[in-house]
Amino acid sequence: MKILIQNGLVIDPENSICSRRSLYLEDGKVASMPEGEVNADMVIDAENKIVCPGFIDIHMHEDALNPDGSLYADDDKAILACMLRMGVTTAVGGNCGENVCNPADYMDIADREGTYTNIAMLAGHQYFRQKSGCTDDYGPATEDQIRKCADAMEDALKRGCAGISYGIRYVPGMDAQELIKTAEGAKKQGKMVAAHIRDDASAVFGAAREFLDAGLKLNVPLQVSHIGSMAGFGQMEEFLSLIYDYRKKDSRIFCDCYPYDAFSTGLGSATYDDGWMDRYNCSYDVVELADGKYKGQRCTKEIFDEVRRDDPQCRTICYVMEQEQVDLAYTHPAVMVGSDGVMNMGAGHPRAAGAFPRFINRYVNGGRLSMYDAVNRMTAMPAKQLGLKNKGNLTIGSDADVIIFDPETIKDLSTFENPITPPVGIDYVIVNGTPAVKDGRIINGKAGKSARVY
Repeated sequence: MKILIQNGLVIDPENSICSRRSLYLEDGKVASMPEGEVNADMVIDAENKIVCPGFIDIHMHEDALNPDGSLYADDDKAILACMLRMGVTTAVGGNCGENVCNPADYMDIADREGTYTNIAMLAGHQYFRQKSGCTDDYGPATEDQIRKCADAMEDALKRGCAGISYGIRYVPGMDAQELIKTAEGAKKQGKMVAAHIRDDASAVFGAAREFLDAGLKLNVPLQVSHIGSMAGFGQMEEFLSLIYDYRKKDSRIFCDCYPYDAFSTGLGSATYDDGWMDRYNCSYDVVELADGKYKGQRCTKEIFDEVRRDDPQCRTICYVMEQEQVDLAYTHPAVMVGSDGVMNMGAGHPRAAGAFPRFINRYVNGGRLSMYDAVNRMTAMPAKQLGLKNKGNLTIGSDADVIIFDPETIKDLSTFENPITPPVGIDYVIVNGTPAVKDGRIINGKAGKSARVY
């Protein structure tokens, strides 16, 4: 298919472009930026609109597979559908050490079936740790289990996974040595290592040093996950200073953050282990249940204890972060956007459907960042960190992943009550040269495929 996009303001930070020009897409690739007319099957007038590479969500959590092993597909409720409608053309699953199946197999399924967005995957340490036979997240792994885990993750990297992820918070039994030994595959291939670090709030600094020091020994790109929910309680300024100090040792250290002041995790996770209320200086009612028997209700001690015992996978929304601390995160040039989106058949946090439009509306239209800077944090920065050379840019020959949006009207509409509500202000989302979204509505949910790194 040949598509000509005319009259738009083209922003491509990777190639230092910010000017009004045309963009020509052909056979799924960026073909040219022509000055005159060209033969096209489809012409889009982007007058007064922004034309830029499709957004890359470096931190999200993929949907579980259907019982028959196929990808979950629902134009309203599937997380990749939510991603697509908000302009994400490449989503990166397998974060926080979690996978729903072997991540390389997940990409194989995406290639066979087609999906809403391109999907890159990280090899999740917790998933492979459990597969190696270490089912106690609070206990240490044996040397044999560590070796099996490391070998399996290295194989996943060889099959195209973009890196390794750790949920150190969720596996209290692991130590820095286990991290280093299991990440040998990333070291060999020079791929990214990401982590949900061990602790947050007042304990965030020691947790960050643990991961960063281990990462420096590995000599690989490092990604500190969702820092708003790690240091968004009054520690952000000092935390960013710490990141600055470590980046002087290795400039490949980056962070991601989502633009909300509440986090989401399972009620049975280590986040809610004893002492959590003292850590956040709160009571049970800061926790809202996002699915299950008490969906939409705030916790009491009785509800908390019951659900944590009987339904530990129940998703929660925890309202304890400070918005001004989250805002401060984006003042640092090494912080990109990551939604941390997770959905359970439409139940979850609004970040999965609104993070990127919210980021533009709050920080660009709110006067905090330039549009060029914002686009860079959603496209070129994550592409470089992941090693996705044909994503996040409009270089001739790169994959034709493009978003066209109105900078004046783009806005997230998803809420904690209705977390899958699509945003407004997005005219087109094009995935691999195929129009996939028009005026906020999905018109092709099969244009995506795996985004592998070799």
